[in-house]
Formats: sequence, structure tokens, C-alpha cells
Amino acid sequence: MSSFLKVVWHHSYPDEPVWLYSELDDERYEVRKVEVYRDGRRVFADQVRSVGGSMLGEIPAPTILEFSDEFEDLEASEISEAEFESQWSATISGYGEIRE
Repeated sequence: MSSFLKVVWHHSYPDEPVWLYSELDDERYEVRKVEVYRDGRRVFADQVRSVGGSMLGEIPAPTILEFSDEFEDLEASEISEAEFESQWSATISGYGEIRE
């Protein structure tokens, strides 16, 4: 069963995303990911594509507790599937026809 994660990255780097949305599998590996930049640009990755420079993580995502303990510039929270799907749809729609 999937879980869904939102990470807010507090930084001032113009070429890095500030919001990251991930769908995680049972072992916390990313299945799909959306990255949103401060200027509104959106990129994404899933198990067969990497668009705009986004890539799935190669190791399991930290738990919410691990995020808060290890990364002071990252704010992570669990989100609903509906919230993730909304971000996913908004992102892939910006790339025209993309076959699943």
C-alpha cells in the first residue's frame, strides 16, 4: 500500500525545488515524484520516466521523525492520496500527451 509525502525545502537556491511530493511503496522507495520550483516550474519522475531533471530516490525515504531529527531545512508531512494525485495531474498536464 502506498503512502504519500510532502517535503518543503527551506532554502534560497534558485535552481532547486522548494516542494517535493512523493508516492512511496511499502518499503518507502519512491514510485512517483513531483518537484515544484519557486518560479512555478514543475518536473516529475516515475518508474519509467524522468522529466525535467527529476529522478526517483535510490534509497528509502526517511520517516517523518527522521526528517525532523536529521534535516533542519526540510519540513516533511504525510499527505492524502488525493493531494498527491492533484499535484501529479497538474504536473504531467503541463507536458502535453504523456503515455503511462
